[in-house]
Amino acid sequence: MSSSSTADNFTPVFDGHNDVLLRLWSSSEANPVDRFIDGEKVGHIDLPRAKKGGLAGGLCAIYVPSPSMEKDANGDYPTPEHDSALRITLGMAALLAKIEAKSAGGLKICRSADDIRTAMTNGAFASVLHIEGAEAISADLDELYVLHQAGLRTLGPVWSRPNIFAYGVPFRFPSTPDIGPGLSDAGKALIRACNELKIMVDLSHMNDKGFWDIAAISDAPLVASHSNAHTLCTHSRNVTEKQMDAIKETGGLMGINFGVSFLRADGQKITATPLSEMVRHIDYIINRIGVDHVALGSDFDGTTIPDALGSAADLQLLIAELRKAGYDQETIDKIAYKNWIRVLEKTWA
Repeated sequence: MSSSSTADNFTPVFDGHNDVLLRLWSSSEANPVDRFIDGEKVGHIDLPRAKKGGLAGGLCAIYVPSPSMEKDANGDYPTPEHDSALRITLGMAALLAKIEAKSAGGLKICRSADDIRTAMTNGAFASVLHIEGAEAISADLDELYVLHQAGLRTLGPVWSRPNIFAYGVPFRFPSTPDIGPGLSDAGKALIRACNELKIMVDLSHMNDKGFWDIAAISDAPLVASHSNAHTLCTHSRNVTEKQMDAIKETGGLMGINFGVSFLRADGQKITATPLSEMVRHIDYIINRIGVDHVALGSDFDGTTIPDALGSAADLQLLIAELRKAGYDQETIDKIAYKNWIRVLEKTWA
């Protein structure tokens, strides 16, 4: 793997969450594969901007949009029907496969930690196929096994809406994540199957009861791929101190979400938010559970990020902010990519 201690201290980043597949799939523009490979002026991630900012790879989410953004009486977004969700999921997975095929080595779908290391060494974008909200999977779990064969290696049972597996925590501020019931029987079976297949389970959109149900069942590290410290920003999507302690005990991690609404103490969607807000959360998590349990989970192409970090091309500005805060290169390397690779390797082994 290329050293991060080059003359200009350029540090590679492996990131825990992006929604670039959704952006490309849902765009009205033609040729999404070419736009990702050649670059474009919209969104946060494409290959040229990833290379410029040192984004060496990450978890590429398949998220099926709700059929409507009108909430029901309980404040929940409507859940997609299975058949539609499966069609969309396969479409996004195919899009990633087409990018890999056409990128001339520019992107690699990774199924192991060694795949990630090799891709980073070769300068390829190390992409891990992730599902955010398992509406494409039926209660018999047949689709899970097929998707695993296609490269699926991480899965969040829910987005912030209910499905047959669990109740996704709604977007609320201020609020604890203790909203709604935990895993259904089907959800418990899903977690056991993910453990069997060595698929990482992502807790970022789980409510409190669902979190603890998974903690009781799973034998893998607990991971919240793109969530921040609830003590600093009391958003329902963020991780409580008790949850953080459980993450530490299992050798898991939290990926810092770049979304301003999950960073700011006031929970406001204000893009004039300094990068020091990210460092504030990183500091807090390290002080609580240690440097081995914090990483990055940008939510690029899926949330509103600070103006100071306009896209993946600007990632080294965050690295510079960490240096400014006093972090040495060894610690920065852990936060930027080593912790993710370690936890994925432990989960997939």
